[in-house]
Amino acid sequence: MSRVGRKKIIIPEGVEVQISGRDVEIKSQKGSENFFMPEGISAQISNKEIQVARSADTKTLRSLHGTTTRVIGNKIAGLSVGFKKILEYKGVGFTTVVEGSKLLLRVGFSHQLSLDIPERLKVVVVKNTIVIEGTDCELVGEFAAKVRELKKPEVYKGKGIKYQGEFIKKKAGKAAQTTVGA
Repeated sequence: MSRVGRKKIIIPEGVEVQISGRDVEIKSQKGSENFFMPEGISAQISNKEIQVARSADTKTLRSLHGTTTRVIGNKIAGLSVGFKKILEYKGVGFTTVVEGSKLLLRVGFSHQLSLDIPERLKVVVVKNTIVIEGTDCELVGEFAAKVRELKKPEVYKGKGIKYQGEFIKKKAGKAAQTTVGA
């Protein structure tokens, strides 16, 4: 049995989960999420815990068992606590601003870059950091990756956009050559 799949998902206070057939509906004060489980995967609620099970031991169902457990767990965690990604940017003249539903970036190009912020995300710029918050783990991670992709950190000076806590191993660059007299 899958190690991830056999773990029980604990339902925190303030989150309501309803399972009808293969449809899972999760509600809280922050919103609601729906998830449709794949064929052959089922779930049961008992004592504020969800146990996900599979009907057969085929390779496909084994792989979907753990995935389904994690997706349901992430949706519950997102609606109870939420997800956050923090990006840091570094470089001369680099600026970012949130205007309405757009993230405007000046990151070393001849023009300003613009990204549309998805409706379910909250983006805040504080000093040299971009904070992305939301209830959907996949959406938060995808948008953070999209922002980072615009100007990846380079290895010589470290200029660019990186995740907070990400370590960029810097290269030495060209070393000054010494000439030996003949």
